Amino acid sequence: MRYQISGQQIKIGDALQVHVQDELGEVAAKYAQRPTDATVIFSRDAHEYMCEITVHLSTGLNAAATAKETEIYAAFESCLSKLEKQLRRYKRRLKDHHRHRAQPVELSGASSYILSSPDSADADEPDTLQPIIIAETEAKIPSVSVGEAVMQMEISGAEFLVFRNETKNNINVVYKRDDGNIGWIEPQ
Repeated sequence: MRYQISGQQIKIGDALQVHVQDELGEVAAKYAQRPTDATVIFSRDAHEYMCEITVHLSTGLNAAATAKETEIYAAFESCLSKLEKQLRRYKRRLKDHHRHRAQPVELSGASSYILSSPDSADADEPDTLQPIIIAETEAKIPSVSVGEAVMQMEISGAEFLVFRNETKNNINVVYKRDDGNIGWIEPQ
């Protein structure tokens, strides 16, 4: 597993980096079958240290956790326990409800755009109905079952997930509804 351990406007010592690699490697080996890389970012917010951990698994899942504490090691330990809980739930769900994957999840490329919002100061009608693109990024669309898509959405904490349905090979969307249930959009 590749590690990227960094600090935002703070220096990270060698002892902390070794501690992070040892502890995170232990948790990843216990709960994740094939973790590919991990990103750990430490920052300071007033008198507290903040730790953000993101682990990317070969199944296409990104598990992420954030924690704040008054000491940097305590922030890491708190964040690691949150991540461990997510990975434990993910592993339990895979064991209980899904077949074991022989191959990693296939990811398709897609373009993701950020459009500018109309300014409230400009009350005049725009010259064109074409939106103004202010940013463009690459997005990955996983090929998974509906159950795996719901699981990935819940674990990542996202409001929705766009995925390619493995059984019908078309683009689907799962999303969190206001009533607490999960919605599923499947084109005909």
